[in-house]
Amino acid sequence: MRVQDLVCFIPVGGQAKRLRPLSHDVSKPCVRFLNRPLIEFSMITLAEQGVRNFIFGEMGYTNYANLFDQYGEGIGFSAKYRIEPRVHIKHQPNLDDLGSADSYRINMDYYDIRKPVIVVQGDNLFNIDLNDFVRRHEERNAVMSIALTRVKDVGEYGIAELGEDFRIKRFVEKPSPEQAPSNLANAGIYLLSPELRNIVNSEELAKIKSERKRLDFGYDLIPYLVDNGFPVYGYEIPIWFDVGSPEKYLDAMVNVLRGALDIRVTEERIVPGRNIWVQGYSEESVKRREEIVRKHRENRLGLEGAVLIGRHTRIGDYSRIVDSSIDNFCIIGEHVTVERSAIMDAAKIGDYTRISDSIIGRKTIVESSQEKPTSIESFSTIGNSVRIREGCRLINTRVNPGLILPPGMTYVNKFLQSYEDVVKMAE
Repeated sequence: MRVQDLVCFIPVGGQAKRLRPLSHDVSKPCVRFLNRPLIEFSMITLAEQGVRNFIFGEMGYTNYANLFDQYGEGIGFSAKYRIEPRVHIKHQPNLDDLGSADSYRINMDYYDIRKPVIVVQGDNLFNIDLNDFVRRHEERNAVMSIALTRVKDVGEYGIAELGEDFRIKRFVEKPSPEQAPSNLANAGIYLLSPELRNIVNSEELAKIKSERKRLDFGYDLIPYLVDNGFPVYGYEIPIWFDVGSPEKYLDAMVNVLRGALDIRVTEERIVPGRNIWVQGYSEESVKRREEIVRKHRENRLGLEGAVLIGRHTRIGDYSRIVDSSIDNFCIIGEHVTVERSAIMDAAKIGDYTRISDSIIGRKTIVESSQEKPTSIESFSTIGNSVRIREGCRLINTRVNPGLILPPGMTYVNKFLQSYEDVVKMAE
């Protein structure tokens, strides 16, 4: 088996409730992360090692529409990352599924895939040596190999108990700490032999799907394979990030900015030896880049820790950016502080705003002034196209897309889902 022969299947049918409001109106794999859609990190990790054929297992209008419109057949993605020969992307036929493993079944049958398949999630970040993964899979004659990673909180993941030579003896989905057989968690990366296609079409699994109204990899297929003696093996990977919640999103962002993974920025660092990048390709964006670099060198702009700033972004004098990502076409005012936070593209941040440990959605406007500064902190997450008036303070608060917050309001530990919530939940 060669890496080039692998077909990559990416199940993207989930609703991503933990990441709302960022995923309220956007498929989770298309949520912006370090100035690009999140799914591109897993795709480029595989494409650079030779994988050229991808299938998106989309369920639901938002997932299909976002991914089809963004990637089509893969031509634009290939050009962006200079992948030759180009990547080919197929999309799930217009058929509903009952979970990730059922989506796999539908797509394998529809596209008549008879090759080995690698499954990855579109919302995780990882590094894996595909050649070694394939080699171990073949040596063990496995029907399924599962990438495992060590975690602290076992209750959020599928946990594997390993026997001799990493064969999985038991698999428990989201166990309590007392019931967890280890701390080796399912990283959502699977190498599947062609025979698995026949297994998911078997009468036994059809019965399970009928009874449970579900056929999921973690909850159903993996336990079935393990319990029935199929050769399922683990493969430990050292670098893996879950981006399933605002807290984990920001933790992954900071770690990746600091060098845990290659973020594939073509521009040189503006300060030798420090992970500070300012992007700029066109003549107009290069001017913005040079302006930011000049301000930093003249001590009129503080860039500390690891920082990524996108194209066509403007930042006012005496602002301070620390361990953060600021996307394309943003306007950041003067005396603004952004710490350990992500500001997505086309956002406008007013003077004297303070943002810490938070995520600001696309085209959101944050109004602020020296007399009435706005503060957004403690894992607050602001959806797309929100308008926050000056003098507001948001602490661990989520705001659905499109809402307007009146001036001078304070919200603590709230989820503002509607205009009624904006008024009722003010502290």
